[in-house]
Amino acid sequence: MKIIKHYYDADLSWVEHYTAQIGGKIEGNFIRLPEDSQTGTRYFLDCGDGILAYYINVEYKRNYQLIQQNLNQDFVGFYYNLTEGEATVNTDHFMYNVGRWNYNLAVIDGSLDSEYNVKKGSKTFALCFFIKKSMLKAFTQKNGIAIQNIDSLLDPKENTIIRFDRITSESYHILNDLRKLPVGGSIFDLHLKGTVHLLISNYLKKLATKKIIAQTVNKEDLNHIIAIQMYLIEHIRDHFPSITQMAKMANMSESKFKTLFKKITGNTANVFFMENKLLLGKELLENKQLTISQISDELNFTNNSYFASKFKEHFGLSPKAFYKQM
Repeated sequence: MKIIKHYYDADLSWVEHYTAQIGGKIEGNFIRLPEDSQTGTRYFLDCGDGILAYYINVEYKRNYQLIQQNLNQDFVGFYYNLTEGEATVNTDHFMYNVGRWNYNLAVIDGSLDSEYNVKKGSKTFALCFFIKKSMLKAFTQKNGIAIQNIDSLLDPKENTIIRFDRITSESYHILNDLRKLPVGGSIFDLHLKGTVHLLISNYLKKLATKKIIAQTVNKEDLNHIIAIQMYLIEHIRDHFPSITQMAKMANMSESKFKTLFKKITGNTANVFFMENKLLLGKELLENKQLTISQISDELNFTNNSYFASKFKEHFGLSPKAFYKQM
């Protein structure tokens, strides 16, 4: 296993050190690595306004452990990760699987150390961007996004920003459109900057509508909630378990469980479960291997009509219309 110790930041200060540690070289905005360790593309871009973007589309030829220990902690990292293979992220607070059908979005405070472990043969497509906390507030004001208690949310004494989620369908398509473009040059840079700004705006609007309460979650409670999220993802084809059952599994009262689950995921457990079930339904439709009725049965919806109504409510199209559109 190749072990790399590095750091990130919301400017270019990390690039040279990171490249040296990973055994590569810098060519323009590209980080080139020997093909016996990784193949593919690593590209970084200063987007201005205290935002740095890092685009990754690689296949790993060996096992890697990347230990992130940031020197400057005044930033927030957004990690959109669509890995196909085996990859995990862990800190003292949590450990979870990342990838297309695991957790594919993490928002992590720069104050937290973390480890990224990825297995040989895994293919990673990811867009990471780092934004200074002061600019995060300015971004919300510039774009007219009102987030309650944003000063408390960004104050390290009151809150450590750490959230795990599944990306929205809209965000997935935004990333997929970027992935289709040749990397490098002014046109790609323009699209990359636009993608970053769209993703930040979409996520902050989501936070604003969920009315997040700023408070620090202790490690034990955080681990319990993450375990329940994993449980829901692993049983996404089943019926929704009861709140009583999940609270008992998390060793919490029902009221505490519901409060913490919504704080950490941004949704109630029911909504989190349904959104992920519908995303899987959409993926199954895109694969064109099953009929709408078979997908409804596969995902344990009560009937086809209920599946169709929930799908249309979430994606704006019925399953039939979506299938025809493809």
